[in-house]
Amino acid sequence: MPQTDRPIILATRGSPLALAQSNQMLAACREAFPELRFELRIIKTTGDRLQKASMANPAANLPKGLFTKELEVALLANEADFAVHSLKDLPTELPTGLVLGAVPGREDVRDALIYRSELGAVWQPAVGEGGEPAEPVPPRRHYPAGLTLDELPKGATIATSSTRRREQLLACRRDLKIVEIRGNVGTRLEKLLRQPELDGMLLAAAGLKRLGYELRPDGSLACRSSHDSGDDAPVQEVPEFRVSLLGLDVMLPCVGQAALGIEVRADDERMAAVCRRLNHEPSHQCVTAERAFLHAMGGGCQSPVAAHAELVGDRLRLRAVSFRTGERRVGERSGPATDAGEIGKAMAGELM
Repeated sequence: MPQTDRPIILATRGSPLALAQSNQMLAACREAFPELRFELRIIKTTGDRLQKASMANPAANLPKGLFTKELEVALLANEADFAVHSLKDLPTELPTGLVLGAVPGREDVRDALIYRSELGAVWQPAVGEGGEPAEPVPPRRHYPAGLTLDELPKGATIATSSTRRREQLLACRRDLKIVEIRGNVGTRLEKLLRQPELDGMLLAAAGLKRLGYELRPDGSLACRSSHDSGDDAPVQEVPEFRVSLLGLDVMLPCVGQAALGIEVRADDERMAAVCRRLNHEPSHQCVTAERAFLHAMGGGCQSPVAAHAELVGDRLRLRAVSFRTGERRVGERSGPATDAGEIGKAMAGELM
């Protein structure tokens, strides 16, 4: 690969999850190309500035590319060489001159139901949310490990800001009360501890894992002391919480969930060579089908649709659900993996 004195710049958002993901890509790049220099550049996006806006509210009229536009501007201005995205945030239509160069190996696509343990139900804060002396928090409901949606009490309150999750939850249990929740993972976990009215919340398993959390088979939750400390970092249990992973028959993920997307300039042969080394073709084929479905449906990351593709041998199976008409419509299609895009388009035609 041709070398230059200038380091290769990876553009990323500055959120804890974005940095965890980008540092993983940085390590992969340095391992694959030890002769090259790679550096991160943190860029604040529109989405970072509008964190208090409700993206689940259609009336908000928020733009596409909320978490990607500024990174793309840096790419087009040659101020960065590739951008690391959570693929679910990357619009299906990219600016002229940019392409999705690589999709690294995908993480766990499932959603996780987080709820209080017996210890979490009696937890008391040392200080208030504003730093003032804390008021005592009354005892809260707690649940044993292995909790399922069916086992939640009638009228239980679940926190999520995802339209997709909201609609699928209500399709399972019309009696559930769904409320919004904002903030990073740490902030949301603290809200679950502090707010007695919450019974649980939904988070992406992949995001938790990339931040250093362990979702253990016995339902316990643990966390590494630092997400960028490597596999040898000390692991500590987080005893206030329990976690249940929801099956895909209950909760389909959003398009591209658990996948990263590497966006590059279409004419940059040097970055194309880097992308070929980073790309995981099975993951790329699966998200190609999902993104083709979303594009044909005319939606974005907050659309009330969900889809998941998987490879079975040389064939691709795509499952999807849509709530766009006000009713639940589900579909499943399969075909040669080489026809991933066509499978996605055909699925959209079936559900529209």
